[in-house]
Parts: sequence; C-alpha cells; structure tokens
Amino acid sequence: MDKQDNHKVVIIGSGPAGLTAAIYTARANLNPLVIEGTPSSTSNQPGGQLMLTTDVENYPGFPQGIMGPELMTQFREQAQRFGAEILTDKVTRVDLTQLPHSIWVGDPNKPEPTYHTWSVIISTGAEPLTLGLEAEQRLIGRGVSTCATCDGFFFTNQHIAIVGGGDSAMEEAIFLTRFASKVTVIHRRDKLRASKIMQDRAFANDRIEFLWNSTVSNLIGQNRLEAVEVINRVTNKTSVLDITGLFIAIGHRPNTDLFTDQLHHKQNGYLLTKPNSSHTEVAGVFACGDVQDDVYRQAITAAGSGCMAAIDAERWLESVGHG
Repeated sequence: MDKQDNHKVVIIGSGPAGLTAAIYTARANLNPLVIEGTPSSTSNQPGGQLMLTTDVENYPGFPQGIMGPELMTQFREQAQRFGAEILTDKVTRVDLTQLPHSIWVGDPNKPEPTYHTWSVIISTGAEPLTLGLEAEQRLIGRGVSTCATCDGFFFTNQHIAIVGGGDSAMEEAIFLTRFASKVTVIHRRDKLRASKIMQDRAFANDRIEFLWNSTVSNLIGQNRLEAVEVINRVTNKTSVLDITGLFIAIGHRPNTDLFTDQLHHKQNGYLLTKPNSSHTEVAGVFACGDVQDDVYRQAITAAGSGCMAAIDAERWLESVGHG
C-alpha cells in the first residue's frame, strides 16, 4: 500500500475540534493524519484561534485557567500519544467527488494527489473579521478581543467598547454590561442593523452608550490597550476614547474556500451538516467546529463536535468495510 492509500481518516485543521477528532479516531485505531495548516496561513492557523488567546478560564478542568497556546499544546500531545500523525502543512486542493477522496498538499496543480483517504473530517474553523489595523494582532488578548463570552470577565468595572451594529454586537454589548462599568458601542452608521428587539434591549440598558457615524482608526498601547482613536465619518474629526478593552463584533468568515464547489453551505457560508450529526451530504466527509457552527463558536462546543465527527467517521468506515 503506497503513501497515497494508507489513510482511513484525514483531518483538515487542528483547533479544538480537529484535535479532539484526532484523539478519538486515534484511540479507535484509525491512525488519523492531521494536516494542521501553517503559521503563515491567513486561515487554518495550527491550533486554531486559541493560539491567539491568552487566558482561557472557561474550559472545564482548569480551575486556575490556562493559556490558549498551552491548552492546544496539550490537545496536540494527547492526540500524538494515541498515534495521530500531525503534518504541519497546508491543504491546497481536495476532490470529494469519488471514493477514496483526494487531498493535495503544496502545489494544487500536481496531477496526482498527495493523499487518498476514505474519510475526511473538516475542522478548518472560522476567522473573526477584524478592523485591519496595524496593532490589532499585537493587542489580541491584551485588551482587544473578538469574543465577549470568552473575555468579558477580565474587564470587570472597566470602560470598554464594542465595534458593530448587528444582533451579535448588541447581544455581546448587553452581555458585557454584566462586568463593565460602561460599554460604548462604536458604529459606522447613524442607526443599527440589529433587529428591533435587540435594539430596544440595548437602548434600554443604562450602561450602554452609542458613538454614531464613527470608526476606529488606531489602537493606542504598546503591550496593552490604553485607548482608541475614533474618526467621525460626518465631521472627519478624530477623538480619543479612553478604554481598557475593545471587542470587535463585525462578523466571522468560515474557512471554506477549499470546499466551495463541493459541499453545501448555509447562506452565511458555513458548512451544512445533517441534523444532530457531523455528516455532510458527501459520503465519508464530516465537518465539525467553527467551520459549521455559526451559533456558539466556543472551544468547548468545538471539541464536542470534534468528538461527534470522530464517532460518525468511525461508524461510517465500519459500515463500508474500512473500520
């Protein structure tokens, strides 16, 4: 059996979902190959978004909290302990139209795929949309966040801001008032895009203020966010808002470019799986984590769906005689 035909399971992506799937499939003696991406990739960062997170205090089993990269290192080591093979490289092309499925790593124009596999678990995650500011990545986890549920607790009794105007932004703004002394919503228009019920709830909350027709133009602070510069789009005047936390809630983009023409997507771009399962519409192809979850987007739910995908893949392989 040559290199191309020696995998029953290939897992694309290595965040909480992918590595949990690796742990379960490895313990089922399926010898999974995890292709984790590369640090230079604009998507599919090895270890997922937790690699860009500092303190994680809401993952069960760590009462004192744990650093995001450390948590993902432990996931990785656990998967390897049970025999998962991890390749640090980027998948550039897939062909899911026939069994076994074909996967290319490196040059996507090579006539022959790098691997054939009977099942594929997709866990490529999603990227939070950002403002595109120079200091953004440097200050992620140091006052700048894309997840209120994850990080709101760290800003107790502080003045913070949130960028966005949709339902998610209002939901997160309201959630953040449980901790912050004041939440300023910075929105580029003069009215919200959120549904009326979410607008009414936000307007009724006396801890939420609104900065209309405004965009964040600069983040101030070297090792920690200290303030933001804001431009008024009507007057073109710049002001400084003294805050200790900035939450960006302008949406997410699932990393699904590899599968655009081969798998069904929801209207918002997330992969579509069958109800109460990780099955896609293609036999032997499963999706888990943030690439198919547009609701919860938490490490713990991603890990749970990775477990589901592993069990679904194991049972499917058994049903077709490759277990």
